[in-house]
Amino acid sequence: MTRRFSRTEALIPDDVLARLIDNGRASEVQDRFDPFPVVKLFTPDASATWLLSEAYPEESEVRLFGLMDPGLGDPALGYALLSEIEDVRGKLGLPVERDLWFKAEHRLSTYAKIAHHAGMIVT
Repeated sequence: MTRRFSRTEALIPDDVLARLIDNGRASEVQDRFDPFPVVKLFTPDASATWLLSEAYPEESEVRLFGLMDPGLGDPALGYALLSEIEDVRGKLGLPVERDLWFKAEHRLSTYAKIAHHAGMIVT
């Protein structure tokens, strides 16, 4: 995979990024595309969480789509740049981590409905 953008390998490894990119391509051609989230990111010392399902590599950046909750009790579907997520720090200054044990049980829309009712992302 040829890349022109830089990223942190530990946060989103190549195989995970490839699945996110595949979903991004599929979403561009399929109506009502509703994939299972591929990766869960979180702040270990705060309550920010991201359930990501798609990636769109651009010239110098990766744009991600998924269910996002900055920890304010207002989870929503949307886009974020990988570099923005990498810059997030929790209360103790710890960086965002990938949940190595996350396995999606629901499609993204179901997680969004659950999060809307709970006021937070529930996995």
